[in-house]
Amino acid sequence: MCSNFAEMTPSFLDTPIDYLKGIGPQRAEVLQKELFVFTYKDLITHYPFRYVDRTHFHSVREVVEDSAYYQLRGHIIEIDFVGDKRTKRLVAKFRDNSGIIELVWFQGAKWMAEKLKSNTEYIVYGKATSFMGRFNMAHPEIDIVTPELLANQSSFQSVYNSTEKLKYRNLDSDGIRKCLRVLTLQLNEQNIQESLTKTIIQDFNLLSKLEALKQIHFPDSKVLLERAKFRLKFEELFFVQLRLLRSNLIRHQITQGFVFNKVGDAFNDFYNHHLPFQLTNAQKRVVKEIRVDMGSGKQMSRLVQGDVGSGKTLVALLSMLLAIDNGFQACLMAPTEILAKQHFATISELLEPMNLKVALLTGSSKTKARRELHAGLESGEIHILIGTHALIEDVVVFKNLGLVVIDEQHRFGVAQRGKMHKKNIQPPHVLIMTATPIPRTLAMTLYGDLDTSVIDELPPGRKPITTMHFMESQRLRLIGFMKEQIALGRQVYVVYPLIQESEKMDYQNLERGYDALLHDFQPPQYQISIVHGKLTAQQKEFEMQRFIKHETQIMVATTVIEVGVNIPNASVMVIESAERFGLSQLHQLRGRVGRGADKSYCVLMTSYKLGADSKLRMETMVRTNDGFEISEVDLKLRGPGDLDGTQQSGVMDLKIADLAQDGQILSLARSSAQAILNEDPNLSSQENQLLIHQLQYQGKTRSSWSKIG
Repeated sequence: MCSNFAEMTPSFLDTPIDYLKGIGPQRAEVLQKELFVFTYKDLITHYPFRYVDRTHFHSVREVVEDSAYYQLRGHIIEIDFVGDKRTKRLVAKFRDNSGIIELVWFQGAKWMAEKLKSNTEYIVYGKATSFMGRFNMAHPEIDIVTPELLANQSSFQSVYNSTEKLKYRNLDSDGIRKCLRVLTLQLNEQNIQESLTKTIIQDFNLLSKLEALKQIHFPDSKVLLERAKFRLKFEELFFVQLRLLRSNLIRHQITQGFVFNKVGDAFNDFYNHHLPFQLTNAQKRVVKEIRVDMGSGKQMSRLVQGDVGSGKTLVALLSMLLAIDNGFQACLMAPTEILAKQHFATISELLEPMNLKVALLTGSSKTKARRELHAGLESGEIHILIGTHALIEDVVVFKNLGLVVIDEQHRFGVAQRGKMHKKNIQPPHVLIMTATPIPRTLAMTLYGDLDTSVIDELPPGRKPITTMHFMESQRLRLIGFMKEQIALGRQVYVVYPLIQESEKMDYQNLERGYDALLHDFQPPQYQISIVHGKLTAQQKEFEMQRFIKHETQIMVATTVIEVGVNIPNASVMVIESAERFGLSQLHQLRGRVGRGADKSYCVLMTSYKLGADSKLRMETMVRTNDGFEISEVDLKLRGPGDLDGTQQSGVMDLKIADLAQDGQILSLARSSAQAILNEDPNLSSQENQLLIHQLQYQGKTRSSWSKIG
C-alpha cells in the first residue's frame, strides 16, 4: 500500500487494525482481505468516495424524483412482512407531518425487523424509487434520533466503499465511518506529524496534515472539506512529481552516455538524397532535441509521442543513422512480429540505396539465419537490428550497441526492457516511441522522469479521415459504399473485436462476418483475405502479402492489424461491434487508413443498444481525428488504471487524487516540486530533509520509465 505518512511514529500509525476499539480479530480479517486494511494508517487513508449533505431534511411530500436521494425525519408507524416465502420482504411505513412513504428491506429483513421500533423518531436517508405510482426507499440508512447523534452528525456525511463480506460484519459505509470516528478521535500532533515543509504549507495556504485527515472524514463545512481534499491531493501528487523530477535530475547528473558528436556521411547522405518527403517542423524539432541529448555525454532517455502517421519511424531512423556515424550500432524493438516486419520492410526500403546492413530477428527466425545474424552483429557488419523481444536474449551480442529504440513500450514488461542495457559496457541511449497519445496529466505522472518530445504535425499531403457511425439497419448502405470504393481501385479493412484469442464467441463473430461478406462480395469479381490470432505466422504473412499485392480487395481481421500495417491503397476501415473497443484502440485502428493520397474513411458499426459511454466514444470518433483530444476523453471515461501501460507504472498507487479531474492540482504540485529542486537539487537544506525522509519511505518498489530496467 502506498502512503504519504512519514516514518516517525510507527508505534501509532503502524498499529495493527485489530487493536482499534470495535474491530477485533474477525472484523480485522475481513478488512485485510477485502480492503487491504492492515494498520491504522491503511484505515485513515481509506478515503470517502462521496459525501451526503445532511444539513437539509426533506418532507415526504417533496419526494417526487425517481432515483434521487432524500433525507427524512419522522416516525415508524407500522412494520410488516409482505410476500410469499420466495419474495418475502420487510415493509415499514414511515410518516412525517406531510405524508407516508414505505421503507423496504429485501435482505436482512428479520434482523431489521428486530431492530426497528414503532413510534420512535428516526432519520432515514436513501434513494427514492417509484413503483406502481408510489415512492419507496429500499435499504435506506436509518438512525434513531438522539441528542448524541445530532451533536456528532457532520454536515457532510462521508460515504465509503464496502463489500458484501464487509456488510455481513456490519462494516457497511456506516460501520466503516464509525470505526474511523474512533480512530480520528485519537489523532493528535504527536502521532500525525507534518510531511510537507512549512514553506509549501504557507505558499499554498494548506491545512495541516492532522486537520486535513480529520476534515476529509468528518467535515465541519463544505469549505473545510474542499480544503482537506486539496491538501491531500496536492501532497499525493507533489511526492509523485518530486520523485520523478529528482530521478530525471539524478540521471542527468550521474548516468554517463556515449557521446554522439558527429553528424556524418550516413545521416547527411540520407537526409540530403533519400528522404521520402520533407520533414515537418515538428520532426525537425524532435531530431534536434535527440541530437542534443546524444551529444551531451549523458544517457538519453527520451519519449517521442506522435499521433498515428506523424512520422515517428523516420525520426527514429535519423537517430539510428547518428549512432552509425559515431561508430555504433542501433536496434529497434517492437511488441509484435507483424510490427517488427513492417519496420524492417520500411527501413530496409529507405536505406536500400545506401551501403548499410539492416537485419530482422523474431521468434520465427530460422536457426541458420540466426547464426549468420549473430555473427554479423558481433563483427559489426550489421548496423541496425530490428526485432521483437527476441532481441533481449543473452545470445544476441552486439559489437557496439549505442541506441535502443523501443516502439509502443507499454507492451513490454520492465524485466524485458531491462535486459537491453546490458548489451554494452554502459547503457545505450534510449528512444521510446508511442503512437498512443497520452493525456497531459497522465504523461506528467507516468513519464514524468523522461524527457519528452511531441510530433504534433502530420506530413504534408495527409488528408483527415472521415469517420461515420452506422447501425445495423444501414448495412446495405455500407455494402454499397464498400463496392463503390473497390470500384475506384481502393481496398477495405473489416475488423472484428477479439478480446482474447480463446473467446469462441468472438471467433464465431469473425467467421460469421467473413461468410456474410463472401455472400455480398462473391468471387471471382472480389477476393477476401482473413487474418486472426489462430493462424500461424506463415499463414498470416501469406494473407497479408495477398492484400499488399492487391490480389484481394478486402481484409477481414481481428485487432492483429491494430499496429504495424501500412498499406497506402487501403482507404476504408470498417470496425464491427465498435462499441466493444476503447477509444484508444478505435483511434489506432482508424490510423491504418489515410496513408495514401486518396480520401479515406472509417465506419463504426454498432448495435442500437448503446450505453452513455459507448455513445460518447462514437460521437468523439466522428467529431475529431486529434489523438490527444481523444485520449483526454478516454481518460475521463476509463480512468488511468485501465489505459494501456499504467498498471505497471505506479499510477494506481494514488489513493485520493484523480488524474482525470485533478490536472490543475497536478500542475501546481509539479511546479512546486520543480522550484524546490531548482533551488536545492540535492534536497540538502534542513527544511528539505523532511522531503528526503518522505521519499525514502514511499514506494520503494515503484518502477521507473527513465531506466530501461
